[in-house]
Amino acid sequence: MSYEGATAYLYSLQKYGMKFGLDNIGRLLSALENPQESFHAIHVAGTNGKGSTSAMIESVLRTAGVTTGLFTSPHLVSFTERIRVNGKEISETDVVRLADEVRSAAENIPGFLPTFFEVTTAMAFLYFRKMHVAWAVIEVGMGGRLDATNILIPEASVITAIDIDHSDFLGSTLSEISGEKAGIIKQGVPVITALQHPDAAAVLEIRAEECGSELIAYGKDFSADITADELVGIRINYHGEKEYSDLSLQFAGRHQALNAALAVRTIEEVMKKYPKLKCDIRQGLRDARWPGRLEFVKDHPPVLIDGAHNPQAAAVLAAYLGKALDLYSRIILIMGMMNDKDREGIMKPLLPLASEIIFTAPAYGRAASPETLAAEARGLGYLAQTAQTVPDALNLAERLYVQGDLIVVTGSFYTIGEVKEEFGQKGVLSRLRE
Repeated sequence: MSYEGATAYLYSLQKYGMKFGLDNIGRLLSALENPQESFHAIHVAGTNGKGSTSAMIESVLRTAGVTTGLFTSPHLVSFTERIRVNGKEISETDVVRLADEVRSAAENIPGFLPTFFEVTTAMAFLYFRKMHVAWAVIEVGMGGRLDATNILIPEASVITAIDIDHSDFLGSTLSEISGEKAGIIKQGVPVITALQHPDAAAVLEIRAEECGSELIAYGKDFSADITADELVGIRINYHGEKEYSDLSLQFAGRHQALNAALAVRTIEEVMKKYPKLKCDIRQGLRDARWPGRLEFVKDHPPVLIDGAHNPQAAAVLAAYLGKALDLYSRIILIMGMMNDKDREGIMKPLLPLASEIIFTAPAYGRAASPETLAAEARGLGYLAQTAQTVPDALNLAERLYVQGDLIVVTGSFYTIGEVKEEFGQKGVLSRLRE
């Protein structure tokens, strides 16, 4: 297949939207001789912190000298961000080659119409097999129970903080959503979980008991204390199977202490099962990186991006910005959100911190219009300006900027991805989206 043919195939899959269930992915992977059985996996679900936690786990695993894989979604700028081996993104050439191979397998299944995410998942697993990956960290796309990645039988299941999100697909209550996340818990596979709301914790406990799986919970079985909290990173003391003091992370925000503790406890669990796996937890956490979370992408004027797209994540960002106001005189806030999000819940913790508010929309069909967002902000008592595109919003923010201000862009991964593109990061197949 030509480059143009492969990319056209991948883009064409987007019209099938999202389809939940494991039948499709099972048939597709079977046609590819089940590449998911060629590596040890750690499966990560949750609402907030999945990407950061996954990146930390993979970085620590890499210190053991094994070949590691990382599969995450969505991407910020390039489709190639989703599939990594030993921290390196898949090449565009390999994306095309794998798309051709998966397409050929799919076309040999009568009446088979896979979704974009199912094909992407199959491509990742196939790439990991070809690259002789020993350990892969796999992030759930949405939910867990019926997500394509749930075809895995992992060595450990990890569940980060659960909150209300994707209600159209996962349910309107925390218990319903937690039930979908708990679906990744497998028979006899240990599950490591973040500190959860009691409603979520109860659902996870029931599922773990049904599966005969050990439930290892933050606050009961492991914890972390923050020893230093700066705008560019934190230091923590960890308490679990072992004690680790003064662990350094290049992840900003106090919430990352929980994600780091979750990563460390997961590593402890797999090293207990595989004692020949010798990970350097200190080095792995120190070397871990994850873009788009409290990330400074420009110095003059200072521009901070964060992918907060639900109320819990917005509250975390607000806490960070409250501290940032000790150093900056004003916040110029740019927000672009999806139509299907709890927009008011995202706005409420952030708008009071901003001296200037600009609403915009990324170039994506599900995006809420800037005018809609501005009207909703007026209903909350805040006046805002609008800009039709993300580049226009950045230009407006720079015109409003005075020395001492901080420009903050948030509301969606799509919005902050366009910021990174505007500041020079080249996109590869960037419009390939679910």
